[in-house]
Amino acid sequence: MRYVALVDGKKGAYGAVFPDLPGCTSAGKTLMELYRNAIEAVRLWVEDAEADGEKLPRPHSLDAFKADSEIAAALARGAALMVVPLVRDVGRSAKANVSLDTGMLEAIDEEAAAHGLSRSAFIVSAALEKIRRGS
Repeated sequence: MRYVALVDGKKGAYGAVFPDLPGCTSAGKTLMELYRNAIEAVRLWVEDAEADGEKLPRPHSLDAFKADSEIAAALARGAALMVVPLVRDVGRSAKANVSLDTGMLEAIDEEAAAHGLSRSAFIVSAALEKIRRGS
């Protein structure tokens, strides 16, 4: 699931609001810091909503936001849209069967051992790092 943020600001001070998630905001000195913080803000907002028994809002599409007159006006003034994934730990593991080149698997196992991690924990940490870095 991905939520769209409306981003505004200037170098050194960026902020984001999530129209689909009332009260959910984030900030950062750089756009990359804002993106990482936005992932965390969305996760925390969703955790709080679920703890309160609320149903999660369905994310609107980019096209729907662009068609909204208030958002279109903000975009015309220089704001931008950012798509932010919902990354959460739901507390249960699931098996996944993946195929990797033998050399890659050996490299993963060596690196995992060097960091004191299991293969699974290493792959999860690498995936989270890639997600948080964005496209």
